Amino acid sequence: MVHAPTPSQTMTGSIAATPDASDGNGNGAARLPSIPEPSRSVSAASHQTPRQHTLADEARMQGRGLLTGADAIVNFKPAPANHGIVFVRTDLTPPVVVPADARNVVERARRTTLKAGTTTIETVEHCMSALAGMRIDNALIEINGPELPCGDGSAAPFVDALIGAGTVEQDVPRRIYRITRPIVVEQGHALLAAFPTEDAEFKVVYDLDYGDNSHRIKRQTQSFVSSNGDYLHEIARARTFSLAEEAQALWDKGMCRHLSPRDVLVIGENGPIDNVYRFENEPVRHKVLDLIGDLYMVGGEVHGRFVAHASGHNLNRRMCLKILEQDEAQRRKQTAVEGCEMGIRAIQRIMPHRYPMLLVDRVIEIDGDRRAVGVKNVSINEPFFQGHYPGTPIMPGVLIVEAMAQLGGLLMSQKLEHTGKIAVLLSLDKVKLRRPVTPGDQLVLEAEAVRAKSRTGALNCRAYVGDKIAAEAQIRFMMVDAEQE
Repeated sequence: MVHAPTPSQTMTGSIAATPDASDGNGNGAARLPSIPEPSRSVSAASHQTPRQHTLADEARMQGRGLLTGADAIVNFKPAPANHGIVFVRTDLTPPVVVPADARNVVERARRTTLKAGTTTIETVEHCMSALAGMRIDNALIEINGPELPCGDGSAAPFVDALIGAGTVEQDVPRRIYRITRPIVVEQGHALLAAFPTEDAEFKVVYDLDYGDNSHRIKRQTQSFVSSNGDYLHEIARARTFSLAEEAQALWDKGMCRHLSPRDVLVIGENGPIDNVYRFENEPVRHKVLDLIGDLYMVGGEVHGRFVAHASGHNLNRRMCLKILEQDEAQRRKQTAVEGCEMGIRAIQRIMPHRYPMLLVDRVIEIDGDRRAVGVKNVSINEPFFQGHYPGTPIMPGVLIVEAMAQLGGLLMSQKLEHTGKIAVLLSLDKVKLRRPVTPGDQLVLEAEAVRAKSRTGALNCRAYVGDKIAAEAQIRFMMVDAEQE
């Protein structure tokens, strides 16, 4: 979070870290216990697979939101392995579940907001950063309001509550997202880049440059490495901040009126107003705090080397989506090599098609009647290449769509199990051919069921070459008796 308010009202009902006399730099600090080390190291040198963790007990905190000022009670509860971080709005009837997933993040100015349907939870980044720093993979977080408490504007109040609850190891490997190829996202002069690393850790170097306002917030950098960095004392205590005019603009909009510069960092012409820095470079440390929290929205720890320049929540969200895309492409590639849920003989027992019109070579993954992934290996020997742009062979788009529809029929057969029935294409909608498919390509086909009735089905289908979408369509088809063919 990178903003705060100005006028002089005191914070009430907020959870804040206990002030200490000094942090070693002559500035006010927060006294916090040490983060317990996980029972298994995340270092590659340990040769052990890191395990998931959840809370050993429940934790509770209460306070007012940074922007809205609305009071909220937050209950942190243990959760089973592979549950992930899930928020629940308990003030609504019925309660609304909002998973901490980057795909649920909506764009908001200077904060991270989760949304499910019409329900939102504001300013989740400090809480997520604390969970990431504590290496907590699974938790159920109940909140009876629209915004998480701001405390002192750092992650320390959340860390303090989580330390009080303790953590326990779960006998399931952690979900790790590894950067396998460089990713760069940009917006104006801001940039966020991620690069592969051989080390099993998250590394970041952040460069904060306020340009024309560098006389108030000087250019500063901060690095952090997850395997040996002290998140609690180096990062967690860094508070949100804003320039005085930014805080005044929020005040004029009726936001943050329960806060004063004594509660959070407001930077004037001569530095913090009615406050002191906890670190000489506290602003950039808070930007690292935000980045750690936002990246945890991918669903696990990210291993890679990150470089950030003046980036914020919007670039962080875009980076998360790119990481998820890269991970999904890597998973598809691996599954295409190793997976085989249904070979060609099993496919032929279900599908009436035969060469050259049988366009699914293998089903490599199938999740009940909900989702299927298949493969079509495109060879120069395909008969359609002889007459379809023979000088520059391109697979006909209608055949890519046919391949997706055939995989959809195989998926539907898992649910409908009609003896003597076959799937016949009924309609196509929102068909998009995004890139040419040529000899040597491997088409990875995906079909996801939207609904299935007794005689019809609707699916969302996509075809990939590598990590690029080659085609997509919404397909409906019906089941008919084989003898009607």
